[in-house]
Amino acid sequence: MSARKERQAHILKLIAEHQIATQDELIQRLTADGVSVTQATVSRDLKELKLVKKVGAEGKSYYSVAEGERNLHQARYENILTDALFSVDFAMNTCVIKTHAGMANAACAALDALKFDGVVGTLAGDDTIFVLCRTEEQAAAFCRELRERIPA
Repeated sequence: MSARKERQAHILKLIAEHQIATQDELIQRLTADGVSVTQATVSRDLKELKLVKKVGAEGKSYYSVAEGERNLHQARYENILTDALFSVDFAMNTCVIKTHAGMANAACAALDALKFDGVVGTLAGDDTIFVLCRTEEQAAAFCRELRERIPA
């Protein structure tokens, strides 16, 4: 996966988790997460992702995915998983996902954005993701669903 796609997946994850009002705030969050970017790159990414500003309950505007773009982004997340996953297994309520080298962060952002039932949280390294599920049964179901996405 290209650095651009990984960065854009990270941007989508950040705006899903936080109410980000400015490009500067987005750059600060990306930098804090170890993603080095310029203002011009972020501006281009926001345009390519077709992000819009929405007004929140408190009257402040923040970046969001346009309603018409949600299905497109869902398809992108699905593609990221298909491209990245190598193997999936679980022990008790913890799933271990192996990805191709360097793809775990993008795959983890995609998993978070897809909001699977029973997933409490995720943690990514370079090529490994840990997923904590609420129960062992949910971990087994989650792993079965992900195994179906791994190309033969």
